Amino acid sequence: MTNPGKTNATDRPSAIRQLATPDAQALAGLVSALDELQTVLTCCERLIAALARDGERDDLTVESLWTTALLSYARCFARGPLTDEDVTSTRLRGEVLEWHKVLRKLRKHYADPSRNPREQFAVGAAQDAGGHAAGIAVTSTPHAALDDTTVRQTGALAYELSGIVERRITEHQDRLRRATGSMSVAELEKLPLIEVSPERL
Repeated sequence: MTNPGKTNATDRPSAIRQLATPDAQALAGLVSALDELQTVLTCCERLIAALARDGERDDLTVESLWTTALLSYARCFARGPLTDEDVTSTRLRGEVLEWHKVLRKLRKHYADPSRNPREQFAVGAAQDAGGHAAGIAVTSTPHAALDDTTVRQTGALAYELSGIVERRITEHQDRLRRATGSMSVAELEKLPLIEVSPERL
């Protein structure tokens, strides 16, 4: 996917040169973050539909979508470009920052390779009427099930953050467009060439 700037819909660039300036690197990070947030929104949409479905809930689908949403959300903050200040700057009301922190903790819970995210298991000695050990019992305590409100709150936050990211993408594109517009052909051709298949131009 390319976005060469103010060109006609039928225009195709003859070549794409890689930029390594701070603005270019920041733009790449922003585009990646927007993709992650769009993934969160898609997962939330599908989760709302899955949770509203009559009959037996498909827990595997729900867990897969929710885990993907949490991982994608957390990646936006791992090395930027989003921060806690961006969360508090959204138009959402209530304890938005606290909810953001809850999502980060949930991501650790669901991504923990040593912990079952669905249930907690315990083993005990089963006693008979006389108090003697009569066997071994394995018990399980399920963790709280995902609900519609949790999903909607997450989707609302991802939507607000998407708007912030989109505005920053536009700002960085404008700065880069001005910077590259002043470069000569010789300067541009010194930059590394990015190989892109024709169908992705």
